[in-house]
Amino acid sequence: METIVLGGGCFWCTEAVYVQVRGVTDVESGYANGHVEQPSYEQLCTGATGHNEVVRLTYDPALISTRQVLEIFFAVHDPTQLNRQGNDVGTQYRSGIYFTTDAQRAEAEAIVAELTTERAYGRPIVTEIVPLAAYWPAEDYHQDFFEKNPYQGYCMAVAAPKVAKFRKTFAQLAR
Repeated sequence: METIVLGGGCFWCTEAVYVQVRGVTDVESGYANGHVEQPSYEQLCTGATGHNEVVRLTYDPALISTRQVLEIFFAVHDPTQLNRQGNDVGTQYRSGIYFTTDAQRAEAEAIVAELTTERAYGRPIVTEIVPLAAYWPAEDYHQDFFEKNPYQGYCMAVAAPKVAKFRKTFAQLAR
């Protein structure tokens, strides 16, 4: 099993996608790479803690490769938006890959280089690729948020389309 932490904007959306991925055995919403221990959501929202809203994924590389995990990541968020995703604005919504192995770092850098060469987005990719330095789980009410609240407005408007895009684009990886 491997663990990688991804920041793709609101963690509700990112979590909603990855819980549907075959080979991903655990998905947890949390906060990464800030300078405050055990930050609260309220602290995070100020943008002053340095943390990013993330999901921590545990996955089985025999069932899904790091490359596939990252291909999904780049397909379901906009890696060209600095410190935002859509209407979610602030450093806590930055695009980030927080690797736990050198192989993950190398794969992330390779994919960004390929996407840049292909000009896949028409704008520069701003995704930070850095080691996971700190991780704190988000509060319980954030865990499995989309699953528990599929008809909540934000979930319907933002998370559901990302899940649909994943299911269409990566049908072979869907549970």
